[in-house]
This record gives sequence, C-alpha cells and structure tokens, in this order.
Amino acid sequence: MWLNKDNEYLLREKKEYISFRKAFGEKRETKTMYWLGGFSMLFVFTMLLPWTQNIQAPGIITTRSPEERPQELNAIIAGRIEKWYVREGDMVQKGDTILKITEIKENYLDPELLKRTDDQIKAKESTIDFYRNKVAATQNQIAALYQARELKLEQLHNKIQQATLSVQSDSMALQAAITELNIAREQFKRQQDLYKQGLKSLTELEQRQQQMQNAEAKRTIAENKFMNTKNDLLNARIELNTVDREYSEKISKAESDKFTALSEITNGEAEVAKLKNQFSNYAIRNAFYYVLAPQNGQITKTVSAGIGEVVKEGDMMVKIVPAEFQYAVEMYVNPVDLPLISIGQKVRFMFDGWPAIVFSGWPNVSYGTFGGKVVAIDNAISGNGKFRILVAEDKDDTPWPRALKVGGGAKGMALLKDVTIIYELWRQMNGFPPDFYSVTNSKSEQQK
Repeated sequence: MWLNKDNEYLLREKKEYISFRKAFGEKRETKTMYWLGGFSMLFVFTMLLPWTQNIQAPGIITTRSPEERPQELNAIIAGRIEKWYVREGDMVQKGDTILKITEIKENYLDPELLKRTDDQIKAKESTIDFYRNKVAATQNQIAALYQARELKLEQLHNKIQQATLSVQSDSMALQAAITELNIAREQFKRQQDLYKQGLKSLTELEQRQQQMQNAEAKRTIAENKFMNTKNDLLNARIELNTVDREYSEKISKAESDKFTALSEITNGEAEVAKLKNQFSNYAIRNAFYYVLAPQNGQITKTVSAGIGEVVKEGDMMVKIVPAEFQYAVEMYVNPVDLPLISIGQKVRFMFDGWPAIVFSGWPNVSYGTFGGKVVAIDNAISGNGKFRILVAEDKDDTPWPRALKVGGGAKGMALLKDVTIIYELWRQMNGFPPDFYSVTNSKSEQQK
C-alpha cells in the first residue's frame, strides 16, 4: 500500500514534465518492454535465417559459339564497289548478295580471261597429243629399224658363211693345183733325163713342159681365186660391223627423238596443270566479286560506302549479326574468388533493361532474375587483371528473355553455400572469404 502511494506520488510529480507526458500519456502502465522483447526475438530469428553466399560480378551478353557472334565481312580481293544490294538494318538469308565489286588489277581486267585461259589449255593439250603421236610413230620406226637390222645382219651372216665355204673350197683347189704342179715338174724332170739319154723325143719333152706350164697357170689361178675369196670374207665381216653400227646410230637417233618428245609431253603436262590452276584461281576470283551473306542475320553496319569506292584486300565492308544464337554471359571475377567457381555452378543474372527485385541472399524469392550455369573458365588471366568465365542459359530454369541483345550488360551472382545471416555478418566483418565447396554434377549432367 505504501509503495502504491509512493508510485502515485511519483507519477503525479512526473506528469508535470512534458517529455514524460509525451512518452507515457495519461496512463500509468507502458508496453515498451514488450515491444523491445518482441523486436529482440525477431532480430534473433532473423539472424538465424538461411543466407546464400554469392560472388557478384558484372558481365556482358555474348554467345557461346564463335560463329553466332557479330562478324565482319571483309574484302577477299581488292576492288571497286559497283553496287549495294542491302541497307543497314535489313535482314538477310544465307547466300543473299550484299554487294558487288569490280576488278581493279590489270592482270584480271580482261573480261574474256577465263575463255582465253581455257583456249590456252586446249591448245597445250593438243600439242601434247601431237607429241604423243610422234612418240608412237618413233616407237614404230624404232621397231622397224630393229627388224631391218636383224634381217640385214642375218643376210650378212649368210654371206659370211658362204664366203667361208668359198675360202675353204678355193683353199682345197689351190692345194690340188700345187700338188698337180709338183707332179708336172717331176714328170718334166724325168722326161728331160730320158730325153738326154735319147730315150724320149723332143716332142714328148715339149709336151711335158707344156703340161708343167699349164699346172703352174692353174696354181696361179687357184691362188688368185683363193686370195679373192679371202678378201670377200673379210669385206663381208667389215660390212657386218658397218651395218650394225649404222643401224645402231639410226636406232639411237630415233630413241633420242622419242625421249625428246616424251620430255615435251612432260613439260606440256606441267604447263597444262599450271594453266588449269590459273583457270581455277580465275574462276574462284570471279566468285569473289559478289559478297554473300554467310548466314542468316541482320546488317548492322556498313563501313565502306558509296559507289566506286576502292577497297583493299582484308578491308572490312559490312558487319552482320546472326539471327539465331544461344545466349551466354561473359563475366570477369577477381583472382581471389576464382577457386570458388567451378564448371556447372549456378549463377543468377539481372539483365540491363529488365525489371528485377533482387535479394542477393535469397535468390529463390528474387523477382526478374534468370538462372545460368558456368560452362567455361579461362586458365589465363585477362588484361583487366581478372579471370573470364562463360555462363550459359540454364535449361532447367526460366528461359532468358528473347529481347536480349549481344553486347548488353548483366550482373551475375554466383551462388555458393547456404549459411545463417549472423554467420554471414560475422564473415563480412572479419573479411573472411565465402565458404568453398565443389559442385557435384549428376550422372546425367556429366553425360551431357
């Protein structure tokens, strides 16, 4: 009772203060402690809520395949722009003609260059055919010379054989004449002795003398004939060597003509191959006069303009953006965060120009963000001192907007481990890195 009276007294005294009246009003009781207790419990509950750690980095929208990125169409050959078939912003299909250029080099100015080169090829091929015919004719000539030489040599061999037999026959005839001469001389000598003794007459002696002289004449004739026959045999052998040498020279000359023709054929074939190469180069070069669209896309920028402008080899003439491509985001992360990134890791994106309500620690309750997966990580640092990673669209998440354009901006959040908010605040205040863990892909994702 005494305390209550004191309290009432104190309340009456305190009501005289303006601050007290504004804080407690006219009532004696207050709920401040209840509110403080409630807020304290809410704070503790909030600190124990889960929080998804993440690494944030800006990115640029690009494509995963190189052929799907904006590309330049360069002049393959030097020339002069004659006509444009498109305007900036036009959509083109693969194979559509974009522009035409004409020749400016003097080596290709002839409008009949292909026809004249083809005529040269045909003329050279005709020359090769003529040389081939010459080779065939020379081969026939060589065969005929071989055959004629064989016949002539066979004829001379027969002549030598006949001369050899004649020499043998004349030798025997000479030997018989010599024998007959010796007999005639012996008979003449005996006849002369008998004549001296008076046993034979002078007439008989003269007859023996005449027989001896006839034998000597026969011996001389046989000897001359034998010598002539030996000379004929020697001449036949000399003629055999002469004929063999003459035909060998003729055959060698024909062989030389043959190989000369074969050499001309080889040179002609080399020239034909060179001319055909030039013809193909000219034909391919003619196709370069028309610049065609390599794929479906949109003409975004024409560098070379006007009619009659001269372009050099390799000069950019127009830029084309592919009509169909698969989105990807190119992000750059700090080296300290690189060990926390792995292939297949999930990333959330906010795209420039696309409304989003983002809670970095609660990606599931964020609105306007889109999912992706890390598909490539560079092993070398980039020029800006960061590592580049490539993130593709997550097929299992919300599809990315089709209104995105290559080169647009994006802000990525690589999702890491789930922790409590109080742990995250403690980590941030102490400057510790996020918790590291490896992403384990499912068997089906690894197969993909």
